[in-house]
Amino acid sequence: MFREMCKAKIQSATVTETNLNYTGSITIDKTLLEAVDILRYERVQILNINNGMRIETYVIEGKRDSGIVCLNGAAARWAEPGDRVIIISYCLVEDEKAKNWKPKIVFVNEKNKIIKRRR
Repeated sequence: MFREMCKAKIQSATVTETNLNYTGSITIDKTLLEAVDILRYERVQILNINNGMRIETYVIEGKRDSGIVCLNGAAARWAEPGDRVIIISYCLVEDEKAKNWKPKIVFVNEKNKIIKRRR
């Protein structure tokens, strides 16, 4: 049996921009993606702390150290610049390994710079 587990989490990122005219996705600073091992085009769930909504989309790699967290396409209507979000990626883990599973988590400041890491 496999369990769906949290693989990676970017905690309390700030939405820096929205782009309604771009074909769907979320653009995330490459430094953040590497820190939690999320790949471009990987599916993520985004939780908006400001309004409680949740959506799923895929990742586009943003410029390294830019701090960018940009919701594109239809997702752009779901948040406003300045909103705080949690970005989560999931994976399937064998039942025995799931009991001791630990995701990669980064906490970021208001400029989306990493202030703390946890595994």
